[in-house]
This record gives sequence, C-alpha cells and structure tokens, in this order.
Amino acid sequence: MPNTTAASGYFLEKIASLDFDHFFTRRNRILLHVLMWFTFSVLLFLSYVIGYHLVYFDAVLLTIRMALVNIIVFYMLFYLVLPKIFSESKTKIIMLLLLVFPISIFVWMASTYFVSLFYYALGLEINFGELKGVIKKSAEQTFLEAVSLKRMLSQTIIIISLLSPFCFAKILVEITRLYSKKFQIQQEKNALEIQNIKIEKDFLKAQLNPHFLFNTLNNLYGLTVRKDNLAPEIILNLSDIMSYTLYESNTEIVRLEKELDFIKNYIALEKMRYAEDADIQINIEGENRTAGLFIAPLLTFTFIENAFKYGLKSTQNAFVKLDIKIENSTFWFCLKNDVDESFTTDNFGGIGVENARKRLELLYPNLYELEIKNQKSSFKVDLKIVLRK
Repeated sequence: MPNTTAASGYFLEKIASLDFDHFFTRRNRILLHVLMWFTFSVLLFLSYVIGYHLVYFDAVLLTIRMALVNIIVFYMLFYLVLPKIFSESKTKIIMLLLLVFPISIFVWMASTYFVSLFYYALGLEINFGELKGVIKKSAEQTFLEAVSLKRMLSQTIIIISLLSPFCFAKILVEITRLYSKKFQIQQEKNALEIQNIKIEKDFLKAQLNPHFLFNTLNNLYGLTVRKDNLAPEIILNLSDIMSYTLYESNTEIVRLEKELDFIKNYIALEKMRYAEDADIQINIEGENRTAGLFIAPLLTFTFIENAFKYGLKSTQNAFVKLDIKIENSTFWFCLKNDVDESFTTDNFGGIGVENARKRLELLYPNLYELEIKNQKSSFKVDLKIVLRK
C-alpha cells in the first residue's frame, strides 16, 4: 500500500510539474489533433475493409463520412457548447448538460444524413460488401425519418463507441492541464507568501532593534550612572539579542535553544523597566530536551511584546507570566498578562498578530494550534507547535 501511494504521489507530482502552456502551443495542438483524427481514420478504414469486406475505395468513402461527422460533433461539443455552458450558473449548467447528449446525437445523425445526400448527388455508392447500397438507402429517407427518435435510440450505442475515446482523451487532457495549472498557481502563491513572510519578519526585526535600543540604552545609562553591577550583564544580554536578530534569525528556522535564549534575554531586559517587585515570571520546562529541534525565528515575539505593552497596567494584580514546555518534539507556549477594563481583543496585536498567524499557517500547516482569549481582567495566548527535527 505505501508503494502504491508513493507511486501515485510521484505520478501526480510529474503531471503537476508539466508546463502545458509551454508545450501546448498553437502549432503543437494542431499537430496533435491532426494525428488524433488520422489515427481514428486509419482504424476506421481497417474496420471497414476487414469487418465489412469493402473494397478500398468504398472504405475510404465511408471513412471520410464517419470521420467528418465525428469531427463536427466533437468540436461543436468541446469548443462551442461546453465552454458556454460552464460560464453559466450551477443550476443552468446541470440543465444544459442534460440537453447536450441528445443534441449531440441529433447533430451526428443529421450530419450523416447530409453527407449521404452529398455523396448521392455526386453519384457515389457502395457497390460491394455487406454495406452495399447504404448511401442510397440513407439519402432516400426524409430528414425527419433520418433523425427519428427510433433511429436516434438505435444509433446511440454506435455514437458512444465512436466518440467516447476522443471524449475521454479530451477530458483527461483538460483535467491534467487544470491540475498542472492549479499546482503552478499554488506554487506561485506559496512563493509570494514566503516572500511576504520574509518582508514581514524583516519589518519585525527593524521594529525590534530601535525599540530595544531606545528603552534598553536609557535603562543602561541609569545603571551606569549608579555604577550598578547589573550593567555588564545587561550589555551582554543586549549584545546577544542584537546578534540574534541581525544575523542568526535570517534563516527560515533556528535551533530551538537559540529562540529560547532570545526570549529569556528579551524578558530580562523588559524587567529593567519595572520595579523589582513587579510580577514578571518565565518558566521553561524541558529545556534539556531541545536537542535537534528547530523553530521559525521570532515567531512568538509579537505575543511577548504585546504582553508587556498591554500588561502590567492594573493597580492590583499586575503580572506577566510565560510558561514554555518542550515535550515529545512539541513546543507549548502559554502567556498570560493582566489588562485594564478598557482592553478589547480588537486592540490586541494588530498587524503583528495577523502576520504571526500567517507564518504559522504557512510554516506549520496542520501542526499548530493557536488560541487567544480575553478573560476580562487577564489576557491569554496558548500556542502549540509540533516541531520538525
């Protein structure tokens, strides 16, 4: 079963990768159609000679008639009728499709009748074999007799057997072409989304650097003036953050331990802005289980930044609490902060949160869960990502 699935996936991938627009030029399409009808005519000619014991000239006459009739019906159906039908509403499409088959049979029989009249007017006839006199018999009918309901029913099986290979081939080509086109459009869409994501990440980094420089350097200045022993540690944290955002986060994924270091350094710098007794907590469980795990860089930064932007505002119970757990190659991220009464979910995050959602959907399709809750006096972000090794 796995081999079958792999083979079918490989086959579909090959079909999808075909460049139909490059291959199906006007010249190539004409050549393919000529080859198709030539093959049909040769097979039909052989069936008249072998099956009905006709001489070559008579077989050519009937081959031309049958090929011409089938060409009329085929191109009328696929290049005139169906394109107009599928431009209508769904209800009309169903109704019109039900009418297509009897109309096609009617056109097939009417065309056969008029070609027979033309042959008869030229004095052409089948003089040998099992179909002797068939042109005269066809031409001596009235038009209503030639397209009567009884004859239409009797000829339906013949029409299906003659047209079905071409209809099947046409449908198969169209399905393959549409699948290939859809695949190419999806690839272009994904490439554009990836480009947008990179632009958004670069914008995030550009927004991050001035923010840190402005706030952190001001705090660092105060520590330096007071000759606080924390100043060297703050400088080291700032250096690590700047190095991460400027150089290490330029890739699509980074080692999970590097992202965790960034989060810890960021929160350490944010703590500088508040009193020592401010309730700012970070708890990371399973930090020793990060080996071989990777994550998209700066993916959670928007949520953490917003927690400090909107949190720690209450006069009572002001807090920011971050819990991270790494277990079974899964990254669990739970962030809570207090909010004031005027806060609404609409205020939260704006473009940054929307960009985070886009990145998650593009980079971790079906591998993540994101839930954002406004719990009256607090705000909570729950994120779960199944990480690839």
